[in-house]
Parts: sequence; structure tokens; C-alpha cells
Amino acid sequence: MAQFKWKQIGFACAFVGALWACGGNSPDTPAPTPTNPADQASSDRKAMLTNIADNIIVPSYANFKTKFDLMLTKSDAFAVKPDKASLTDFRQAWVDAYTEWQKVELFDVGPAEQNTLRNFFNIYPTDVTGIEAYVTAGTGAFDVPASYPKQGFPALDYFINGLGTTDDAIVARYTTAADAAKRLAYLKRLTTQMNTQFSSVYTAWTTGGYRDTFINCTALNAGCSTSKLVNGYVLNYERYLRSGKFGIPSGAMSNGTVSPDKVEAYYKKDLALTLAKTAHQATVDFFNGKGVKTGQEGPSLKTYLNSLGAKDSSTGASLVDIINKQFEAVNQQLTTLKPNLSDEIKTNDAAVVLVYTQMQKAVRMLKVDMTTVMSITITYTDNDGD
Repeated sequence: MAQFKWKQIGFACAFVGALWACGGNSPDTPAPTPTNPADQASSDRKAMLTNIADNIIVPSYANFKTKFDLMLTKSDAFAVKPDKASLTDFRQAWVDAYTEWQKVELFDVGPAEQNTLRNFFNIYPTDVTGIEAYVTAGTGAFDVPASYPKQGFPALDYFINGLGTTDDAIVARYTTAADAAKRLAYLKRLTTQMNTQFSSVYTAWTTGGYRDTFINCTALNAGCSTSKLVNGYVLNYERYLRSGKFGIPSGAMSNGTVSPDKVEAYYKKDLALTLAKTAHQATVDFFNGKGVKTGQEGPSLKTYLNSLGAKDSSTGASLVDIINKQFEAVNQQLTTLKPNLSDEIKTNDAAVVLVYTQMQKAVRMLKVDMTTVMSITITYTDNDGD
């Protein structure tokens, strides 16, 4: 009799347990969440790529397009009627577009990488001898590496700021000079080439389907978005911001041999520092996921590193905090410089070199510490010992 009762009790317990198990996913019971770290990391990357595409890259390109289109309009107006008024308008539109370019040059991924957009927009110092040879010949290839320093914003700098010491002298080169017609034709070739290259990149992002390709390629291999994005971002900071804007002109990368004529926007004289500050702030904002329209931070390199628990190997401090502190150190050093960067290199070069030094510290954090935590391989090469 006792044995029968124990069997009944066991059956009852089993029955209750079965009911409990079946009811585990009832509305009152939370559904289980994925615990696979790889799945979570992929989800984090998807969120990051989506925010970067929709709230940073595409609206930044749109803002640039607005300024760039206005520059094209002012350039055409100057070509129709070259005078001091149209030159002034063209020059201001060029300044505005060139400054806005600093906010998109770091997007060296996808269409911009495939079309080598930077090569057609911002290789400096500009090749004056080559430009004049092209003007004289009335022709010349624009799609070969040797032609890159003969076009883009730096070439326009020469055309609207460097052809004379006064506006009257510059206008004369387009009106009464023997080669005025050829110079105007070359100017039109420059702006047409820039427009063709940028339109290809912008269309790919906005209507060509690349945005979806970008956010859906969430793996970490070299062919997917995160790796390409990070490589392009670090490359831009190292080679084109640290080296191009400061290291090479200041002599920091050439045993102290200064080259004040190699600064960006050399003929405008007072623009180079503004361009550098703009480019650096764009780098900082991108790292922190700052939306272009709202100014609010979203999923980004910063949040992704935090989700990985990224720490400094020597101090144990947050890697994100250390990187942002170093960015701020660069910003502080930039405030010590005067607008004419070419003159600063001649008279205050030690301060310019210090900007390079502070940027070099940030390069190591981005290129070594950040990529190591993210398991991303740097696929470009440099020979400066980073």
C-alpha cells in the first residue's frame, strides 16, 4: 500500500513539472536572450554600421554636396564673366566646400575607396609645373596617378588664389592673358572631373544600394564593412591628417627639414589651420558616433569598444576614455597655432611639431590598441614605425 502511494506522488510531481516546463514561455515569463558572444558582437556591429551610414556618412555627403554644388555654380559664373566680384564669390564657395570636404574625406570605404575619391579631390602640394603644361597643351589625362596633384581643391587654390598677388592680377589671367581661354577650359575640366567622381560615390550610397550592402556585411574579415571602415579611418588620421597636414610640412618626418610650401591650401594662406581643425573634429565626432543632424551620439566605435570591455593594457583604464583624452590633447595643441600655418612653420615650428607628436600618440591608440581589441587587421602599410 505504501509503495502505491509513492508512485502516485511521483506521478503528480512529474505532471506538475511538465505543466511548469510548458508554461515557461507564457506572457508572464521573459523569453531567453541570446548568450553567444559572437552573435552579440555581430549585433553590436550591425547597430554601429547602421548609425554610421544613416546618421553620419550619408548626411555628411549630403551637406558636402550642397556646398560643392554651390561652388560649381560660382565657378561657372566666374567662367562666364571673370571679374573681381565673381572671383570673390567663387573663392568663398571654394572655401566653404573645401572645409566641408574635411568632414567626408575620412569615409575611405566602399564607393569612395573604389573610386579613389581623395585622389581627385585633395592631393597636395599641387603640381604647378604640371598644371601649366596641361594648360599649354590644352589636354592631359586626369585619371592617372601623375595627374592627381594637378586637380581637385589644391589645383583650384592655385587657380583662384595663386595666379597673382592681387585680384586684378588674377582676373587678368582669365581675361587678357594670351592663354586665358585655355585656362578657363582647364578650370572647367577640373570642376567637371570632381563632379563626376563625387556623383558616382554619392549615388552609390543614396540610390545605388551600397548603404544596405554596408550595414549587412557584419563579419570581421578584411572584405567586410567594419574592417574596411576602421582601416580607412585610421589611415586617414595617420597619413592624411597627422602626416599630410603637420608631419611633412613641419619637418617632423624629415629630420627637421621644414616645407612650409607643402601645407594644405598653400595659396589661401589663412585656411590650412581651419581645415586641419575641421578634419580633426570630424575624426573625434565619428569615433563617438555623433549624428550630423541631431548632434546626439549613437552606436559607434566608442560603444563597440565599450561593449567589448576595452581597457588600456598598462593602466586598466577605459580605452575609450584614453583615446578621447588624447583627442582633446590634440585639440588643445591646435589652439596654440595661428591661422597661417605656413608662417607658423617658419616662425613657430616647435608648436606645429607638438601637434604632430600629440597626433602620433592617438595614432598608436587607434592603429594598435583599438584594432587589437576589435580583432581587426591593418591592411595598409606605412614605414614610420607605428
